[in-house]
Amino acid sequence: MKNTSSALSHIFEPIRADLEKVDREFGRHVQSQVELIPTIGKYIQTSGGKRVRPAVLLMSARLSGYEGDRAILYAAVVEFIHTATLVHDDIIDDSDLRRGRLAVHSRWGNDITVLLGDYLYIKSMALALTHDALEIIRLLCDVTLHMIEGELYQLTKNGDADISEDEHFDIIRRKTAYLFGGCAQIGGMLGKVTSDREQALREYGFNLGVAFQLVDDLLDFTGDAQAVGKPIGSDLREGKVTLPLIHLLRQQNDGAGSRIVRDIIASHNVTEDQWSQLLRSLKEHASIDYAYRKAVEYAERAKKPLSAFPPSAERDALLALPDYVLSRDR
Repeated sequence: MKNTSSALSHIFEPIRADLEKVDREFGRHVQSQVELIPTIGKYIQTSGGKRVRPAVLLMSARLSGYEGDRAILYAAVVEFIHTATLVHDDIIDDSDLRRGRLAVHSRWGNDITVLLGDYLYIKSMALALTHDALEIIRLLCDVTLHMIEGELYQLTKNGDADISEDEHFDIIRRKTAYLFGGCAQIGGMLGKVTSDREQALREYGFNLGVAFQLVDDLLDFTGDAQAVGKPIGSDLREGKVTLPLIHLLRQQNDGAGSRIVRDIIASHNVTEDQWSQLLRSLKEHASIDYAYRKAVEYAERAKKPLSAFPPSAERDALLALPDYVLSRDR
């Protein structure tokens, strides 16, 4: 996989100015007399996030013919929700690094980070309430509840080497896909498109989100630690059994690869030799190829609903995003 930062910049070029406004909006709303809040807010904001979720909302709003400023506001709301889940997830996973830098809880401690995540959640809803759009607020609440349910469900499956593919996909849908789907749907709601087109956008975002998470999970096995911004193998050491491993365990429940997976889960540690053997097993059983094919399926599913819209630069950008997701290296 090649570095894809320039490809993403190209896709986002039509909304670059709007994304900059979203960043400013985010920075403006983490201002507080409690100095720690803007300090941590700025730290998070400069950590190199890709802004894919707000970009999906902005592009979908443009595709739907919306030209007002409320898309900026709701894109900032989405970024607040996403950021809140990240800071809470890092505590739950005990991840020291996020995008190559110390995670917020590693630098400021768990107590402060839990409260900051709560602050970001409440701030997101307070921001959304500045406009009288109950349908959008209901959607945002629904998406956030799905994400929290997904995190709780994942915790019940943590360290479970017997997790099924269906259970794994249920976690992905809740933790990632609903927010992507909500972002695209809000763009349609702002543009007051027909219900069919609104649902087409939701379906686009939902499938894009599944593809995004599948590739994210694959990077634990195929990515470069420095590019990904966290140690390779960290998902498995945290007890997360993702699709390549589910496929491998299904092929050889009592083989060497299976024993290594269970040993890593039990010890929360992985040696270079174990990792090399595990990668060999994944290659021998075509498990990484299997997971990547699933990601391709969902990326293609994401593109199909966009046929409900006439050709345009915005539609082209949204169609290019699934291909970027498949080729990302970080």
